[in-house]
Amino acid sequence: MRTLYLRAGLAARAESGAAVLHVTPLLRELILEAVQVGQLRINRYECALRNLLIAQLEKATSMPTFVTLPQEERALAVAREVLRSPAESKTMAVLCAEIGVSVRTIERVFRKEVGIDFESWRRQVRLTKAVELLVSGCSVKETAFMIGYCQPSAFVEIFRRTFGTTPKAWTSALRVQRSVGSKASLSSKDLNLHA
Repeated sequence: MRTLYLRAGLAARAESGAAVLHVTPLLRELILEAVQVGQLRINRYECALRNLLIAQLEKATSMPTFVTLPQEERALAVAREVLRSPAESKTMAVLCAEIGVSVRTIERVFRKEVGIDFESWRRQVRLTKAVELLVSGCSVKETAFMIGYCQPSAFVEIFRRTFGTTPKAWTSALRVQRSVGSKASLSSKDLNLHA
């Protein structure tokens, strides 16, 4: 694990709060080079490296690391039903009928308490589960079926739109990061970058 310290105001993303970012191969190499160089403010090379690093950090896609649940009792019951079986493709109308609540009520509650509509939330649940499955070693095809996609290509497309890369490329990059991380261990004083 590497930590970059950037002066306040350099990266717009830093002001938006904490996030887990997908590290592309280019961003990974920029981070490794920045750690090796140390301070990034002395010469043209270091300034160019810092600027490219910041641009890649701002461009990096966030990874969903959790799923927000509604507080309202009936909406929470619908959410728990989806969480129990993310692959099941019951319509929202069926889910609401089972709980005894109207579709409009659930939509309103999800928008108010979760900040997104129900179908976007369900997609986030599935993608979060997909990340868990991919990390545990499941293939892309297995993962797609386990989270409710009939066609792996549809899963690959939604994953690509969300994470900026395909599931296969994402897991390959993760394996590379793990192998590099196990080979190199740096102390926190080596990682302090003042850009």
